[in-house]
Amino acid sequence: MAMGEPKKIAAIITTCYRWSHADVLLDKFLYGFPTDEGLIAPRVRLASVYMDQRHPEDRCVAWSEKFGFSMHESICSALRLGGKDLAVDGVLIIGEHGDYPWNEKDQHLYPRRHFMEQVCGVFAASRRSVPVLSDKHLSYNWPDAAWMYRRAQDLKVPLMAGSSIPYTWRSPWLEYERGVEIDEALAVGYGGLESYGFHMLEGLQCMVERRRGGETGVQSVQCLEGEAVWEAARQGLWSRELADAACAVMTKIPEGHLEQHVKNPAVFLVEYSDGLKGAGVMLNGHAQGFGYAARSRGSIHAFDYYLPYGDPWAHFSYFGLNIEEMFVTGRPPAPVERTLLTSGILDAAMTSRHEGHRRIETPHLAIRYETYDRVPIQPRKPRPEGASIGPWPPKATA
Repeated sequence: MAMGEPKKIAAIITTCYRWSHADVLLDKFLYGFPTDEGLIAPRVRLASVYMDQRHPEDRCVAWSEKFGFSMHESICSALRLGGKDLAVDGVLIIGEHGDYPWNEKDQHLYPRRHFMEQVCGVFAASRRSVPVLSDKHLSYNWPDAAWMYRRAQDLKVPLMAGSSIPYTWRSPWLEYERGVEIDEALAVGYGGLESYGFHMLEGLQCMVERRRGGETGVQSVQCLEGEAVWEAARQGLWSRELADAACAVMTKIPEGHLEQHVKNPAVFLVEYSDGLKGAGVMLNGHAQGFGYAARSRGSIHAFDYYLPYGDPWAHFSYFGLNIEEMFVTGRPPAPVERTLLTSGILDAAMTSRHEGHRRIETPHLAIRYETYDRVPIQPRKPRPEGASIGPWPPKATA
């Protein structure tokens, strides 16, 4: 790479249409990253794209003509830029959206492991690895997620994965110091049980991993739905007080009690190996976003994960800035074990639901890891402002 030339990035995506994950993430690497402080120019260059399915309203081909990156018929070719060896400095895997089937557990069968296998095959043949971002949970099932993690370890791949939720606005702002004492924690979410339940779990895990002793893993998971959710709260299996505290600081919450608005609640009960009791409560009809609340030394702290829906989808901007930082430095901003664990929790929850809402013992989730020391790139304002609210695309480059 010539002195001063930006690192070249390959994107391996399922599909790209307006407001798909590929759209709202790749556009930041093309137009710039809109933040509260202004539009930040990319430090890396999108060099190639492999797209598994072309949507009728595809945006990527037009971008390739405008910005000069190449489109490829195979993952290998995209990573080799049409040559015989690895020719890029980082890989974006965005295996979200597109026409893919669902299984009997209501898990969406996105080909994330397949994409990772192809990428790692090129790394192995080239005897060189570069940083990889795998968007959202590693895979819909635990064996594939665990394989992706182990393969990255074997090839010494700097690997980042997960949700944009940990990098978005928190209102009021809260970031724990390492070693915090947490007695009980809960996240609130909405949307599809698997697709958005994952975001809810990442919102829970990015906070509780900072507790005293570090992360020790999860020993059981159970999914409950309907009236059983409210009964579980009455039995003390999850905290209604924490849910009310989270909802109290969230936006677009209607007046009245949860039971008035939520016709089919769901809860993921997460029992951690060190005794911490965690829960994720899906409140469709009441919540229209994500929140967090926890009890620490007798006090309750709660905040809203604020998401600015609609262009420019600036929470993906802060997510993208952290991805870019990994491409530049070779160091993931957060431990990938977080997403390995949340992938396993989500798979266990969907299995619990499929098997009559039974409690699932999870000895395979005895995953120990330490959280980050350096806080990732995050907004600190109460709400988006400046370039974070548009216009989009920026007028100077549209």
